[in-house]
Amino acid sequence: MDRPFPPLRLLTAFAAVVRSGSVQAAAAELNVTQPAISQAVRNLEEHIGVRLLDRGTRPARPTEAGYALAAVTTESLTRIADMLDSLRQAGSNSAKTVTVACSVGVATYWLMPRLSAFYRVNPDFMVNVVTTQSGVPALGDGVEMAIRYGHGRWSDGAVRHLFDEVVEPVCAPSLRMRFEGAVPPNAVSLLHVRSAETSWLTWSDYLAGTGQPVLRGGGQSFTNYVQATQAALEGHGMMLGWRSITGALEASGALTSAGLPILAPRDAFYLVLRNKKTGEAAETFAHWLHSHARSEYAP
Repeated sequence: MDRPFPPLRLLTAFAAVVRSGSVQAAAAELNVTQPAISQAVRNLEEHIGVRLLDRGTRPARPTEAGYALAAVTTESLTRIADMLDSLRQAGSNSAKTVTVACSVGVATYWLMPRLSAFYRVNPDFMVNVVTTQSGVPALGDGVEMAIRYGHGRWSDGAVRHLFDEVVEPVCAPSLRMRFEGAVPPNAVSLLHVRSAETSWLTWSDYLAGTGQPVLRGGGQSFTNYVQATQAALEGHGMMLGWRSITGALEASGALTSAGLPILAPRDAFYLVLRNKKTGEAAETFAHWLHSHARSEYAP
């Protein structure tokens, strides 16, 4: 029957003797007494049945078997130390990772362009973004928070107001140039975004909310805001521009106001943190998002 593996403390003590050159130096390195080191080496020799030190010399020198065992032990202990460092690093990275859910439009045009500012002050953190095509982004396993548009009265997490919205029809500059004044909604193709979330404003909601005649039918429909935005950029029609999403495109001149009234919806954007206890990364990112949004959209 194979003998059990020798205790790690015996191998560590012997490797220290060989590495440092003497029992005395090994004792100082490991902060123990010389008799403790000597006894550890004897116990190791008894355990494996092989003489590891030539005690006829002063100081005692490793035997050929001793050198071989010390080399393997040192290599193995180094690999173990490297693995422990890797595990600690992985654990540290995991602790500094946060996952946020939001719509495709919010992720593409609002969140992602602002992440570089977060990373500049938090270089050790990592933000994972999970997108949804429609509806309210859900919280769940692995998703600590969600950016939602709506009434803010959700019960699945702690709700923090991010910013209010304004909605204004926008289009490509080439389309706007075809008209003397504002772009008439009945004179161009209207770009619609179909969403399962009833709080998301439609063209009918906008026209009714600004006292304009509601149009029936017509236009193009898309399943997400990114597709509709691309169509508007290419001059295919006029879309409802949400300040948080198309604001940067207007500022760059890629899109322009259609000259129609601005509407302030009753709903707003909120950050929702799941009810389960969140870690350092989630709390840090939530605080940064909240502060950043408040400063960016301050009255």
